[in-house]
Amino acid sequence: MSGPLLQAGFAAALRDPAAALPSGLRAWNGSDPAARFAVHRNNVVSSLVAALADTFPVVRDLVGADFFATTARGFVAAQPPTSPILAEYGAGFADFVAAFEPAAGLPYLPDVARLEFARIRAFHAADAPALTPGQVAARLAHPEQLAPARIRLHPSLQVLRSSHAVVALWAAHQGHGDLAEVDPDRPEAALVLRVDDDAAVIALPHAAAVFTQALADGRPLVGAVDAAAAARAPDHLPFDLPACLGLLLAHGAITAWLAPGEST
Repeated sequence: MSGPLLQAGFAAALRDPAAALPSGLRAWNGSDPAARFAVHRNNVVSSLVAALADTFPVVRDLVGADFFATTARGFVAAQPPTSPILAEYGAGFADFVAAFEPAAGLPYLPDVARLEFARIRAFHAADAPALTPGQVAARLAHPEQLAPARIRLHPSLQVLRSSHAVVALWAAHQGHGDLAEVDPDRPEAALVLRVDDDAAVIALPHAAAVFTQALADGRPLVGAVDAAAAARAPDHLPFDLPACLGLLLAHGAITAWLAPGEST
């Protein structure tokens, strides 16, 4: 067996406790290598499960430590790390949970996982200086340039729209609100971005979430407003452009306001 195939088989056996012992293993003292390999396998899997628990603490709290460990072990076996940076591990966890049959009775769980991983991405995203209120006011002083303007948002910013109360569920586990009073079937939208040294989670009206995502996708201001106005908002709240721009400005989310012809 060639070196790459041997390494691939060794790595696969480390992740799967049901896998056979890789061929060709020998202990230096002639003892049974199976016991030594089992210890190594357990250490590898346990460390990855622990890393996932650190990334998805609310998911873990919602399902309990044992259920989470079972789910995480299945994910580790199916999707091993592709990077030595453990903070990047877990990008596919939400989709795995969505397809994980034992979790089918908790339909909100995948989006809670998406929210938690969005916080990890936000925390480690690149930085960019935010526009000041004065700089934004100077742009607003030229109404003829507003419609085609493009607003560049902070690299850490992400938007999550959910059919479930992901913000309230997450906030309750941070000590904000009573979990028993949360209706998990209430649709919510979240704005996630790094503020100072933390990854903030901010509840957004759904129309504002559509608007913000459209800006993040590079659409001009008028296109983003049209998208928000046309969106079916499950919270039935109308789109409030000044309030949404004010929220983005207050949290340092606007990093550039480009008039027609400007590229930087």
